[in-house]
Amino acid sequence: MPRHSIQPTRSCRRLTLLNSSLSGYGWHSTLDTAFAPYAAEGLVPARIVRVYGDLCDAATASGPVRAGIAPITSSDPLKWVCTGDWAALDLGGDPFLVRALLPRSTAIVRNTSTRRSEGQVLAANVDHAVVAVSLAAELDLGRVERFLALAWESGAQPLVVLTKSDLVPDPALGHLLADTEAAAPGVQVLAVSAVTGEGLDVLAAILSGTTSVLLGQSGAGKSTLVNALLGEEPQQVRAIRDADGKGRHTTTTRDLLPLPGGGVLIDTPGLRGVGMWDAESGVAQVFAEIEELARECRFHDCAHTAEPGCAVLGALEDGTLPQRRWESYLKLLRENARIAARTDARLHAERRREWKRRAASGRASAEAKRGGRTPR
Repeated sequence: MPRHSIQPTRSCRRLTLLNSSLSGYGWHSTLDTAFAPYAAEGLVPARIVRVYGDLCDAATASGPVRAGIAPITSSDPLKWVCTGDWAALDLGGDPFLVRALLPRSTAIVRNTSTRRSEGQVLAANVDHAVVAVSLAAELDLGRVERFLALAWESGAQPLVVLTKSDLVPDPALGHLLADTEAAAPGVQVLAVSAVTGEGLDVLAAILSGTTSVLLGQSGAGKSTLVNALLGEEPQQVRAIRDADGKGRHTTTTRDLLPLPGGGVLIDTPGLRGVGMWDAESGVAQVFAEIEELARECRFHDCAHTAEPGCAVLGALEDGTLPQRRWESYLKLLRENARIAARTDARLHAERRREWKRRAASGRASAEAKRGGRTPR
């Protein structure tokens, strides 16, 4: 493949239709300072559009390119190149190469659900984290709270979008909106329908000129929502099973897609598991009213179990604090603490292995010197 051409991937075909300036992809003046050292080295700025293996598609001021990312691959998954990253590209070789990443302003991170308890960055440098929830299935407020904890922790502004609102009659829709708003303090909740167009203009106005990421389970209607926002159909949409309202994955990679009104949207595959990853402050933000209640307890170290003057227990007793919400709060805190403990244990074990390796290497070197041999 010639080094000045790329294969016609879906993301890159879309890039060719845009203005060549990176401002359309979110570049702003504050990034100039961060990129200055790389510019001095002859590197060019780019935004990562899609990652697959050791290659990525990226947008530059002169157009789309494909580049290798192996040179900056790290053992830490949190430092891997991700969709939404701002990168410094070396266009002087064949292939082009990503030499460095600019510091991330925000990052959506989840636990990979592996035994190693590693974090995975789903999207970087995001302004809005849009949580898509399908109304074709029973509303799971606990899952909404889980997504919102990750969103708040990232530094992005969360937004909940209830999709397929045309499937729900008005009275029921009002109740679902109210229940979701109660589970999402400080977060705007929209009901939208790609069929009737309800709420799409409001959503498009919110996302305009920003970087947004779309999160949700498979079957949440994300691909249909992306198609409606883009005014075309770049995403394959499969039929939803009538029996349970669930769908299949229609997006297999995380793609950065330019919006007609300005700004970009990062579409993600349906997430089966959304594990906590160092999200204690995000959990506190989702359950702000519980954190506020805890500050009103008589004792500053109240465990909220049987202590006198416990404001949390009082709110549970009089119904001010729903039992479901309290249990969801405790569940996410326990999970986050468990993952943190496992991560600490893993890092400690890795450090011990490294110490042992270095000690063994030092002993071998010393023995070789004593024997007059050059250590291998």
